[in-house]
Amino acid sequence: MPKKVAPLTHKQAAAAKPKDREYNLSDGDGLQLRIKPSGAKFWIFVYSHPHTKKRTPLGFGPFPDVTLVAARERRREARELIQQGIDPKEHQMEMSHREAERYSNTLHAVVEKWLPVKSSQVTPDTLHDIRRSLELHIFPQLGATPIHKLTAQGTIAALQPLYAKGSKESVKRICQRLNEVMTWAMNVGLVTANPLAGIGEAFSAPDVRHLPSIQPEQLPELMHTLATASIKPIIRHLALWQLHTVVRPGEAAQARWCEIDEVNRTWLVPGETMKMKERHRVPLTASTLAILEAMRPISGHREYIFPGDRNPLTHANRQSVNTALKRHGFKGKLVAHGFRSIFKTAAGEKGIFSFEALERALAHTEKSKVVRAYDRGDYLEQRREVMAWWSNLLERAAKGTLTAADLAPMDNVVSADFRKAVSSEEV
Repeated sequence: MPKKVAPLTHKQAAAAKPKDREYNLSDGDGLQLRIKPSGAKFWIFVYSHPHTKKRTPLGFGPFPDVTLVAARERRREARELIQQGIDPKEHQMEMSHREAERYSNTLHAVVEKWLPVKSSQVTPDTLHDIRRSLELHIFPQLGATPIHKLTAQGTIAALQPLYAKGSKESVKRICQRLNEVMTWAMNVGLVTANPLAGIGEAFSAPDVRHLPSIQPEQLPELMHTLATASIKPIIRHLALWQLHTVVRPGEAAQARWCEIDEVNRTWLVPGETMKMKERHRVPLTASTLAILEAMRPISGHREYIFPGDRNPLTHANRQSVNTALKRHGFKGKLVAHGFRSIFKTAAGEKGIFSFEALERALAHTEKSKVVRAYDRGDYLEQRREVMAWWSNLLERAAKGTLTAADLAPMDNVVSADFRKAVSSEEV
């Protein structure tokens, strides 16, 4: 029969003196207080491994940091694990590893894991914008915080300085991006809940402001400026390319020679370049082909049609056209993205082109997945007529021959002569 050990008291544990060699004071049931020659005291729990039956020591920490009561509680928990066939030492190591991993998953570290996933959904420029916004406004205060320690209040406080500056749209986007990060973290098992789900509600909605644009009647002024202002040739041709093709600024700047099919008069924009990640065919007109001919001596031997100013191995900056417009009289009146608005207004009011053709020309996709599933046509032939009419309108504006009749609505019944003129780009 095993010898019964009298339980220790706190007074005995505190009064235990060091000796030349370390020794143990037993509390019974495997719990011991080990006293080192240095005077340091540590709790040790000695037990039989639930499977190998080998006697195994497990440290519970130093006394008096770990009190006698706390050491006994840990012994009880260890005994429960043993009864379940779980080795408490292995369990403690696993829990320690998990806790260390949780604390290593800081917001900054998790964002770095999430960004490669996000990169398949957005353009490189957008990805850079996402990273930069978090680096500037979130990481300084919260980047080192483990994501399981994030709170709505702390995150809202971090965004308050940006909100106070009036940057409501930036705050809204950062809230959305943080929620994307946290949703991804939940899906991959890094956290079990998203404490940031409602942080956007703490801020008033940003004012809705449309990008500045001009009316079609003002096209002669724009075309005259692009032709005569002191603008670098590459940026001038980029502006004209974007104006004639009505693609977005980033999509125009990233145009590659390998995407041009001059035989079929088509520019095939790959999905990774497009905002909606779906490839887009742009009909090429006589005017857009002329722009390519003007660029061929400059960049025909390179990858990008509109190479960068400082590094010709990459593409032009998507903001280059905006900068040129600001410098030459259109600050606050027109941005490069507004070219699309001029087109939509002029073509829509003309009344001779289908809504679907105009939407496809702008690379707008139907939001309903059901509708998209049944309507997969890109209306290319109809869009050839649209783009021919638009390029011809721009050329008239450039020559100063644009009239009110060119912009006036037409009857739904379009004459055969007009159709013929559109197809031959003689309108």
